[in-house]
Amino acid sequence: MSVDTDVSPTAEDEAERPPPPGRSWSIVPLLTRLHFYAGILVAPLLVLAAVTGLLYVLTPQLDDIAYDRQLHVAEVGAGLPMPLSEQVAAAVAAHPTGTLSVVQPASAPDATTKVVFSVPELGEKQHTVYVDPYTGEIRGQLTTWWGSTPLTTWLDDLHRNLHLGDVGRAYSETAASWLWVLVLGGLILWCNRQWRRRGERRRSRAEATLLYDLTAAKGVRRTRGLHAATGVWLVVGLVFLSATGLTWSRWAGENFGLALDGLDSRTPEVSTTVGGGGAAPAGHHGEAAAAAGDPAQIDAVLHLARDAGLTGPTEIGLPAQEGAAWTVSQIDYVWPVHLDRIAVDPVAGSVVDRSDFADWPVLAQLTKLGIQAHMGRLFGPVNQLLLAALAIGLLCVIGWGYRMWWQRRPTRADRRAAAGPPPARGAWRRLRLPLLVAGIVVVAGIGWALPAFGVTLVAFLLLDAATGAVQRTRRRRAAPVGS
Repeated sequence: MSVDTDVSPTAEDEAERPPPPGRSWSIVPLLTRLHFYAGILVAPLLVLAAVTGLLYVLTPQLDDIAYDRQLHVAEVGAGLPMPLSEQVAAAVAAHPTGTLSVVQPASAPDATTKVVFSVPELGEKQHTVYVDPYTGEIRGQLTTWWGSTPLTTWLDDLHRNLHLGDVGRAYSETAASWLWVLVLGGLILWCNRQWRRRGERRRSRAEATLLYDLTAAKGVRRTRGLHAATGVWLVVGLVFLSATGLTWSRWAGENFGLALDGLDSRTPEVSTTVGGGGAAPAGHHGEAAAAAGDPAQIDAVLHLARDAGLTGPTEIGLPAQEGAAWTVSQIDYVWPVHLDRIAVDPVAGSVVDRSDFADWPVLAQLTKLGIQAHMGRLFGPVNQLLLAALAIGLLCVIGWGYRMWWQRRPTRADRRAAAGPPPARGAWRRLRLPLLVAGIVVVAGIGWALPAFGVTLVAFLLLDAATGAVQRTRRRRAAPVGS
């Protein structure tokens, strides 16, 4: 990221000169300075997020290669599939420890059945046993996390927290918190720049904004064109990634959850209570403390779920306590998604409760769809390609931004510098008072909702103030006595 203004590479002093007197309604000078500093300091975090995200996008293909034996059967169609209860019995025999908690029947002719066991010493993780549905052969066992293989889990942790736990999550949240600011700020600056070019008649303003100028002179102007025009095409995708990434971040994600609670827009749960008594919401994968259902009933549970319309890939959760219902959830995340859930009483042969995706609150639906698109699942390989293009495009935009910074450096013998000067200081002092007050209120609100943004913004302001104080001190010391 970098500045979208023309500053002479030898004008280091002018870049720090206070703006001329007079108030303005324009926020362009302030956006320019913010875009510059945030781009320089936050871009390394965005590079990490883009590279690790690009690796995570490839996990379906990587899993197929790394875990081919566990995920796929030895021979497709080697007879009819065994009853699911017999597949589960084979897995229990191979894994006598732990608590049987979840079963995922084979979702494709070449796929294995996944039988998940909760093991207390693994914490949030589980052991998953992979069974050939045709022969009952145990194809392997892996330590999984929410159904993810060890490789996918490792890459997921790398993307979310760099394997540094909660401390590392600050990096990804800071990157997501600033990404939309940099993208939208850069868009405003570039559009403003094209709008001010009234004398240029070779191209329309829209064309100049969207397309790279092949006639641009070499140097900072050509690099700026690549940086900005590419950024314009990525705006929607990058803002989407920023927003969806923040929904399950550490601090902003908590605020988002509070907002969903206030709007009654959480994902509905199904009650597993059979007969009278208080509600007992069903947990998700791995949340049950102990399974109490008889595995021999699983065939009846699956039959009831199919009769209730739950087709495609499903996940069967055993009851958490005696007398509670089983849960069956659709886990087809490819559009159009199938994410309905039911609670089943196999003894009575009835559906106890139901939650259909179509009946979820709109915000809950959008949140679920947004997260799946962010993970590359929603549109299958097309989704993966789009995310890969966004990651590569963002890396290019950042690279061109740093190149501009370098190209704008002073090169005269008496003014050499490693990089270009920052934009002029004091832009906020030129704002009209109503605009300044409104801006402070808006930024304070955003900083409260997005704590990582608020804290780093304050840090930027303190750094800017300290840098300005040091430069003023140097100029006073260098000034001739009596001048």
